[in-house]
Amino acid sequence: MKRNILFFLLVVCPLLMRAVSLSELKTQADSAYARADYAEAVKLYTELAEQNPTTDVCYNLGCAYYRIDDIAHSVLWFERALKLSPSDKEVLFNLEMARTKTIDKIIPQHEFILFTYFHQVTNWFSLRTWTTIALLSFVLMLVCLLVFWASGSLTIRKVTFSSAVVLLLFCILSNVCASQQRTFKQMHTSGIITSPAVTVKSTPADNGNDLFVLHEGSKVEILDSSLKEWCEVSIADGKVGWIPKKSFDLI
Repeated sequence: MKRNILFFLLVVCPLLMRAVSLSELKTQADSAYARADYAEAVKLYTELAEQNPTTDVCYNLGCAYYRIDDIAHSVLWFERALKLSPSDKEVLFNLEMARTKTIDKIIPQHEFILFTYFHQVTNWFSLRTWTTIALLSFVLMLVCLLVFWASGSLTIRKVTFSSAVVLLLFCILSNVCASQQRTFKQMHTSGIITSPAVTVKSTPADNGNDLFVLHEGSKVEILDSSLKEWCEVSIADGKVGWIPKKSFDLI
């Protein structure tokens, strides 16, 4: 009995208090946004995101930054929200709307069509949904195989065997998509320029040749971050160069 009480005091109580604290902070942030105090909303949502970076919090933070015309951080937080929920159409819509207010209009290179289709399929559902589909497909496949082995009817055996094959394919596809989303969420290989403007260099040094200029809100893919102050990046149109690490934030 004493052990149960001690467990409750040491483990359960702090968790409950943290949940209540996060809920109160979320309420305060929502209230600040509702009364158009967007600067306060940014402050409160940022504090909340540091403790519990959910899709809703990242999305609301992106909206709050958009309201104060901080487009770079608006794009950043919409990208972070999309990373958590790739199938969220509302997040994608607002991200595209924020991008229209950025200076750089980068035309992406054409991607191999099969990769495009695969990314589209992967983003149909969230990680949790893909995992659920995979588990459900696996269970139903086992049921079909049990019926196949137990049944004496040729028709039923054909139907259950065919169904088991289809469910196996669904299970494999769902696992691949879930694995892809899980990897994408754990990777930090892209960032958003948050400095007003940054000159991309040919080498990781201030005296390197100037290649082109990127403005706040532009997205970069990280190629090499092994140096202390510089990072090699590429942009969607294929251009590559070096920029200071302080000029961007990771998604």
